[in-house]
Formats: sequence, C-alpha cells, structure tokens
Amino acid sequence: MNSKKEEIIAATCSGPGNGRQQLLLTIDVEDWFHVENFRPIIHPSTWPSFESRVERNTHRLLELFSEVKLSSTSQVSNLVIRPDDPSPSTRAPLPGIKATFFILGWVAERMPQLVREIHSLGHEVASHGFNHELTGNCRHEDLRRDIEDSKKLLEDIIGRPVYGYRAPSFSINADMLKLVEDCGYLYDSSYNSFSANNRYGRVDLAGNGNAGIAKRISEGFYELPISNIEWAAMVIPAGGGGYFRLYPLLLFSMGVKAMLKKQNAYMFYMHPWEIDPHQPHVKEASPLSRFRHYVNLDRTMGKLRELITGLDGCGFPTCRQYLCGC
Repeated sequence: MNSKKEEIIAATCSGPGNGRQQLLLTIDVEDWFHVENFRPIIHPSTWPSFESRVERNTHRLLELFSEVKLSSTSQVSNLVIRPDDPSPSTRAPLPGIKATFFILGWVAERMPQLVREIHSLGHEVASHGFNHELTGNCRHEDLRRDIEDSKKLLEDIIGRPVYGYRAPSFSINADMLKLVEDCGYLYDSSYNSFSANNRYGRVDLAGNGNAGIAKRISEGFYELPISNIEWAAMVIPAGGGGYFRLYPLLLFSMGVKAMLKKQNAYMFYMHPWEIDPHQPHVKEASPLSRFRHYVNLDRTMGKLRELITGLDGCGFPTCRQYLCGC
C-alpha cells in the first residue's frame, strides 16, 4: 500500500457514508465521437477531425453544480487528511454540490485547462483511461500503459494524486481489478451488475465485505459499483446514462430514493454529451445505436436539475470523500 492510501485510510471517520444518505454524482468526461456505439463508424484515428463539444458541455454541468444550493444538512463536511494538504477538496467545501469527473486521457491531453478548472472548483479528478478502448480488446501490457499514462497525465496537470479509475463501457474483470490496484489507485468504479449489456464486464464481489455501497477488495482498494435496482431475481438498470434519459423522472427518482433508503447511498453516472441535443448526428449508425445515443438529449439537463433539487437533505460527496467517511 502506498503512503497516500495509508493517509486516506488513517483519516477515515466512521466508514463510507458516515450514516447520512449520499448521492455520488459521477461524470465520464468524453466527447460525442468517443462512444462505443459509434466505434464501427468513427475510427479513433479520425477523432481530431471532428468538432469537439466536451468542454462547453462540461462547463454547463459545472455551472449547474455551482448554482444548486444545498441545505446545511446536506453539505459535504470538511475532510482533513494532512494539515499541509493544499487540495481544495480537503478544505472548507465550496458552494454547490461535489462530483467525481472520470476524465479520458485523450481529452485531458488536449484540454488541460478544463481538468484544472474541475479540480479548482473542489470536484474530484479521476481517470477514465486514455483511449476509450474496451479493456477486453487490449493486451495486458497495453492496458497497463493506458491506465498508468492516464493517471500520470492527470496528476501532472492538477499537481495532486488521482485515486479513482473507471473503465470505458464498464468493461471490467477480476484481472483488470488487480491491475488497477497495482497501478496505485485507491478505488475502481467500473462494475455495472446489469448483465444484458454485453460490453459490461463481470466480477464476483459476493465474498467482499461491504463498506456502504463500496466493496472492499483488499486493505487499501475498493470497488464502487454503479447502483441498480435488484428486484426478485432481476437487475433493473437505474444508475444513470441512457436509462436516466429513457425513464420518466418520477419513476427514476422513486428508484433512487428506494436505493438511498436501503443502502444510504446511490452511485449515478452520465456523460457531458448527454446534455447536448445539438451535437452532430451520425446517420450511418444503426437504428438501435442512434436511439441509445440520441434519445431525450433535450431533456437531460432539466431532469438532472430536478433530480438533484428533489433530494434536499442528501449529501453529494466525491467518491474519495465518500470512501473517507466524511
């Protein structure tokens, strides 16, 4: 275990969540042309030729998070790891909610100012890998390089450690979890239990101890899975993304509140392109891919605001803050 992990574990208050209902907002920072649905049509070598919209869309999310005012009972409490730690996330919290931004290395390399802005506002900067390739398609040494390079790039930009990783399209497995831990991360957030999507990876977490919604993989490493509803023998996808855009807000909010009541925490994910109805339309994609990508883009921003403001009294910590129990 490295020294930074030891500092975080030593600073744990009373375990993840600290007894309060917590909603973990996570943003996978990638552009519209990075998505797996368009990979058969848009080759990575052509990415630089497309209009980038990720910066303006991420700014809209940052503005929303700063605008929303939390009650005194829902504000994230002060996190203290070291007296000399200058990180904004370890001082008195800034106005608005806090989120974790899993940033693609390809984006960070071209827009370091966006990464620094996210960090300066007190949000958590985490890694989404470098090239957004499904991990099952990568050789072990290439995957290690992707995970390590993205971490180092982000750390060089913000001058602070990066603790979290999320695989593209939740493509995770047991070997990769070990690799993420070996690369120095505190946690992974790549497991989605909804099995009907064949891109999502499979990991057996049944034998791992619970710490809130987190699963303790080892003494210094956790899995923070996407939240889904388990009903009878079924898993109903309810963690965000396209499911958030597709479901009526009332139904989605009921599911979130049920999971918060049951587990005291809920993990939500989305992408900046999901609030952008004016992005280019890829007509060559299959009808299913077009539906999955474009459905209800014009409603997402309003639904997100309503979801957040409808959970008054709920805490909105970063993933790292949640694991530190504050």
